[in-house]
Amino acid sequence: MSQKNSDNKHEVGINNKKMVGKQSIAFENPPYIIAAASIAGKKEGEGPLGNLFDQVVEDSMFGQDNWEAAESELMKMTAQRALMKAELKNTDIRYLVGGDLLGQLIATSFGIAELNIPLFGVYGACSTMGEAMSLGAILVDGAYAKKVIAITSSHFAGAEKQFRFPLDYGNQRPYSASWTVTGSGAVILSDQKSQKKKEGEPDIVITGVTTGKIVDYGIKDSMNMGAAMAPAAFETIKQNFEDFNIKPDYYDKIITGDLGYVGKDILIDLLNEKNYDISKRHMDCGIEIYDQETQDTHAGGSGCGCSAITFCSYVLKQLKEGIWKRVLFVPTGALLSQVSFNEGNTVPGIAHGVMVEAR
Repeated sequence: MSQKNSDNKHEVGINNKKMVGKQSIAFENPPYIIAAASIAGKKEGEGPLGNLFDQVVEDSMFGQDNWEAAESELMKMTAQRALMKAELKNTDIRYLVGGDLLGQLIATSFGIAELNIPLFGVYGACSTMGEAMSLGAILVDGAYAKKVIAITSSHFAGAEKQFRFPLDYGNQRPYSASWTVTGSGAVILSDQKSQKKKEGEPDIVITGVTTGKIVDYGIKDSMNMGAAMAPAAFETIKQNFEDFNIKPDYYDKIITGDLGYVGKDILIDLLNEKNYDISKRHMDCGIEIYDQETQDTHAGGSGCGCSAITFCSYVLKQLKEGIWKRVLFVPTGALLSQVSFNEGNTVPGIAHGVMVEAR
């Protein structure tokens, strides 16, 4: 790997070596993000990013009979919206890489079945969008696919029913708890530039990824996901810096998924201990998506849809408008289930880093 300095930042060179450091990949043929779609629920639409989503749906049931079917419909709508924006048909897509929070990925499997696209179902809890984008980019860069959809979703009511308490219980939520986002985000990755972008608009590419490891600091509180996930975000971000021999100022923004107000502080402290100060460049999707003063969401937003719809609306907008040039997108996940939690196990975390650049 070689480096050169440009505009007071590092340019990463790859010298035809895709494997970088211990956990990273630099793409020889960086996949293009040619389209993105974001569909959100009513509460998300009332938040600070509400006017950026492609669609806000007032009906939390999405016209279905149960919460699980509602999330499947949400994911299908989002995949179809992404295809429409790219002016593509389902037959133009080689693979769909996606997942959700529900058991056995039922939101994904039932949601995209009628699209008839070959599927890689993935689970990384709330880090799933990072995992899906990483694997999709690997497929495109490796010439195993020309076009791939990376997609994920979450639904507040479905997640509460599965991981905590059904809404009918009316249970109290501690201030460390986050609010699962009702939303779905999708990106279409391609080996060719988009022909639909506006004049003067940059190409958005994925230049590399840093795959996260499972990190377990012994947290057992299922109502404090920020504390469980922050160490995983710390390890992935630190490893990205080390693998590419770069510093935080390489990026205009370092964007975590859903650490919220609790996890954000832990992440900043952990990185400071290693002499990495990201405080001026860090952004957390779980903090951005809701208004803490007017929306009763306690520690912020979470869920697979949290980072997905924030990336597909706000983050891509900033890149396309030239406000940011490079970002490290790090969705974070808490790897628990009803079984593991009820058996008294800890809540391990994982985070996947995706390097996105406007060119």
